[in-house]
Amino acid sequence: MKIKTIDTWDDELWKDASPLYLQAFGDKGAKPVKIIKKMIAQGIAELHVGYNESAAVVMALTGKLVSYRVMIIDYLAVSEKERGQGLGYHFVDYLRQRALAEGYQKLIIEAESEETPVNRQRIHFWQSCGFILTEYVHHYIWVPEPYRAMYQPIISDSREVTGEELFGYINTFHRLSFRGGGREEG
Repeated sequence: MKIKTIDTWDDELWKDASPLYLQAFGDKGAKPVKIIKKMIAQGIAELHVGYNESAAVVMALTGKLVSYRVMIIDYLAVSEKERGQGLGYHFVDYLRQRALAEGYQKLIIEAESEETPVNRQRIHFWQSCGFILTEYVHHYIWVPEPYRAMYQPIISDSREVTGEELFGYINTFHRLSFRGGGREEG
Protein backbone atom coordinates (compact mmCIF):
# COMPACT_ATOMS: atom_id res chain seq x y z
CA MET A 1 0.00 0.00 0.00
CA LYS A 2 1.26 3.46 -0.91
CA ILE A 3 0.42 6.18 1.65
CA LYS A 4 0.35 9.93 1.11
CA THR A 5 0.31 12.34 4.05
CA ILE A 6 -0.24 16.08 3.81
CA ASP A 7 -0.07 18.95 6.27
CA THR A 8 -1.12 21.57 3.70
CA TRP A 9 -4.43 21.37 1.86
CA ASP A 10 -4.44 19.37 -1.40
CA ASP A 11 -7.67 19.30 -3.41
CA GLU A 12 -6.60 16.21 -5.37
CA LEU A 13 -5.82 14.19 -2.25
CA TRP A 14 -9.12 15.25 -0.68
CA LYS A 15 -10.90 14.19 -3.87
CA ASP A 16 -9.44 10.70 -3.31
CA ALA A 17 -10.18 10.62 0.43
CA SER A 18 -13.62 12.22 0.53
CA PRO A 19 -15.65 9.25 -0.82
CA LEU A 20 -14.20 7.05 1.96
CA TYR A 21 -14.76 9.77 4.56
CA LEU A 22 -18.34 10.48 3.49
CA GLN A 23 -19.22 6.79 3.18
CA ALA A 24 -18.07 6.16 6.75
CA PHE A 25 -19.02 9.43 8.47
CA GLY A 26 -21.21 11.50 6.13
CA ASP A 27 -24.44 10.84 8.00
CA LYS A 28 -22.85 10.67 11.43
CA GLY A 29 -20.22 12.93 12.88
CA ALA A 30 -18.41 14.15 9.77
CA LYS A 31 -16.73 17.52 10.12
CA PRO A 32 -17.52 19.95 7.30
CA VAL A 33 -14.75 20.24 4.71
CA LYS A 34 -14.21 23.91 5.57
CA ILE A 35 -13.39 22.86 9.17
CA ILE A 36 -10.95 20.19 7.96
CA LYS A 37 -9.26 22.74 5.69
CA LYS A 38 -9.00 25.15 8.61
CA MET A 39 -7.55 22.46 10.89
CA ILE A 40 -4.86 21.64 8.34
CA ALA A 41 -4.14 25.35 7.73
CA GLN A 42 -3.73 25.85 11.52
CA GLY A 43 -1.20 23.02 11.64
CA ILE A 44 -3.25 20.90 14.03
CA ALA A 45 -4.19 18.14 11.58
CA GLU A 46 -2.87 15.94 8.81
CA LEU A 47 -4.67 13.96 6.13
CA HIS A 48 -3.42 10.47 5.29
CA VAL A 49 -4.60 8.42 2.29
CA GLY A 50 -3.61 4.82 1.48
CA TYR A 51 -3.75 3.47 -2.07
CA ASN A 52 -3.88 0.00 -3.58
CA GLU A 53 -2.61 0.70 -7.08
CA SER A 54 -4.35 3.97 -7.97
CA ALA A 55 -7.48 3.53 -5.83
CA ALA A 56 -7.79 5.16 -2.41
CA VAL A 57 -8.75 2.38 0.00
CA VAL A 58 -8.12 3.89 3.44
CA MET A 59 -7.97 7.40 4.89
CA ALA A 60 -7.37 9.03 8.24
CA LEU A 61 -7.46 12.51 9.66
CA THR A 62 -5.16 12.93 12.63
CA GLY A 63 -4.98 15.73 15.14
CA LYS A 64 -1.74 16.98 16.64
CA LEU A 65 -1.44 18.34 20.16
CA VAL A 66 2.30 18.93 20.07
CA SER A 67 2.68 20.48 23.53
CA TYR A 68 0.91 17.48 25.09
CA ARG A 69 2.81 15.04 22.83
CA VAL A 70 -0.47 13.43 21.78
CA MET A 71 -1.72 12.42 18.32
CA ILE A 72 -5.46 11.89 17.95
CA ILE A 73 -6.87 9.66 15.25
CA ASP A 74 -9.92 11.78 14.56
CA TYR A 75 -11.26 9.70 11.66
CA LEU A 76 -10.22 6.40 10.08
CA ALA A 77 -12.12 4.81 7.21
CA VAL A 78 -11.43 1.73 5.11
CA SER A 79 -13.26 1.08 1.84
CA GLU A 80 -16.16 -1.30 2.44
CA LYS A 81 -14.90 -3.52 -0.40
CA GLU A 82 -11.43 -3.77 1.16
CA ARG A 83 -12.37 -4.46 4.79
CA GLY A 84 -11.17 -7.62 6.49
CA GLN A 85 -7.80 -7.69 4.70
CA GLY A 86 -5.69 -6.01 7.37
CA LEU A 87 -5.52 -2.58 5.70
CA GLY A 88 -6.87 -0.76 8.75
CA TYR A 89 -4.41 -2.52 11.05
CA HIS A 90 -1.47 -1.69 8.76
CA PHE A 91 -2.64 1.91 8.42
CA VAL A 92 -2.84 2.30 12.21
CA ASP A 93 0.70 0.89 12.40
CA TYR A 94 1.79 3.55 9.88
CA LEU A 95 0.21 6.25 12.06
CA ARG A 96 1.91 4.77 15.16
CA GLN A 97 5.32 4.84 13.44
CA ARG A 98 4.70 8.40 12.30
CA ALA A 99 3.71 9.45 15.83
CA LEU A 100 6.84 7.81 17.23
CA ALA A 101 9.07 9.56 14.67
CA GLU A 102 7.48 12.92 15.52
CA GLY A 103 7.99 12.50 19.28
CA TYR A 104 4.42 11.85 20.39
CA GLN A 105 3.85 9.81 23.55
CA LYS A 106 0.32 8.56 22.90
CA LEU A 107 -2.17 7.83 20.16
CA ILE A 108 -5.76 8.53 21.21
CA ILE A 109 -9.13 7.72 19.68
CA GLU A 110 -12.69 8.08 20.91
CA ALA A 111 -15.07 5.19 20.33
CA GLU A 112 -18.84 5.16 20.53
CA SER A 113 -19.64 3.25 23.69
CA GLU A 114 -23.30 2.40 23.25
CA GLU A 115 -23.66 -1.40 23.47
CA THR A 116 -24.26 -2.35 19.84
CA PRO A 117 -22.66 -5.08 17.70
CA VAL A 118 -21.06 -2.46 15.41
CA ASN A 119 -19.57 -0.52 18.33
CA ARG A 120 -18.26 -3.73 19.94
CA GLN A 121 -16.65 -4.64 16.61
CA ARG A 122 -15.00 -1.20 16.36
CA ILE A 123 -13.67 -1.38 19.91
CA HIS A 124 -12.34 -4.88 19.20
CA PHE A 125 -10.54 -3.55 16.10
CA TRP A 126 -8.84 -0.81 18.12
CA GLN A 127 -7.91 -3.27 20.85
CA SER A 128 -6.39 -5.58 18.22
CA CYS A 129 -4.27 -2.58 17.17
CA GLY A 130 -2.98 -2.26 20.75
CA PHE A 131 -5.33 0.41 22.12
CA ILE A 132 -6.45 0.32 25.74
CA LEU A 133 -10.12 1.04 26.51
CA THR A 134 -10.74 3.36 29.46
CA GLU A 135 -13.73 3.07 31.79
CA TYR A 136 -14.95 6.67 31.73
CA VAL A 137 -18.01 7.33 29.52
CA HIS A 138 -18.14 10.85 28.07
CA HIS A 139 -21.41 12.54 27.09
CA TYR A 140 -21.13 15.42 24.65
CA ILE A 141 -23.74 18.17 24.68
CA TRP A 142 -24.06 18.27 20.89
CA VAL A 143 -24.15 14.53 20.02
CA PRO A 144 -26.45 11.90 21.52
CA GLU A 145 -23.99 8.97 21.57
CA PRO A 146 -21.78 8.35 24.59
CA TYR A 147 -18.06 7.85 23.93
CA ARG A 148 -15.11 6.20 25.63
CA ALA A 149 -11.50 7.09 25.03
CA MET A 150 -8.91 4.56 23.96
CA TYR A 151 -5.18 5.11 23.87
CA GLN A 152 -1.97 3.48 22.87
CA PRO A 153 1.27 4.40 24.62
CA ILE A 154 3.95 5.14 22.03
CA ILE A 155 6.73 5.23 24.59
CA SER A 156 7.04 3.16 27.72
CA ASP A 157 4.94 4.84 30.40
CA SER A 158 4.07 3.06 33.62
CA ARG A 159 1.39 5.59 34.61
CA GLU A 160 -2.18 4.57 33.81
CA VAL A 161 -4.10 7.20 31.90
CA THR A 162 -7.74 7.91 32.74
CA GLY A 163 -10.54 8.50 30.29
CA GLU A 164 -11.18 11.89 31.87
CA GLU A 165 -7.58 12.90 31.13
CA LEU A 166 -7.84 11.68 27.54
CA PHE A 167 -11.09 13.57 26.98
CA GLY A 168 -9.30 16.68 28.21
CA TYR A 169 -6.97 16.28 25.20
CA ILE A 170 -9.82 15.37 22.85
CA ASN A 171 -11.90 18.37 23.95
CA THR A 172 -8.90 20.69 23.51
CA PHE A 173 -8.47 19.35 19.98
CA HIS A 174 -12.20 19.80 19.19
CA ARG A 175 -12.11 23.35 20.56
CA LEU A 176 -9.12 24.19 18.36
CA SER A 177 -10.79 22.53 15.36
CA PHE A 178 -14.01 24.50 15.56
CA ARG A 179 -12.95 27.77 17.14
CA GLY A 180 -9.52 28.10 15.61
CA GLY A 181 -6.49 29.92 16.80
CA GLY A 182 -4.17 26.95 16.41
CA ARG A 183 -2.75 27.39 19.92
CA GLU A 184 -3.06 24.68 22.50
CA GLU A 185 -4.09 25.44 26.02
CA GLY A 186 -2.06 24.00 28.80
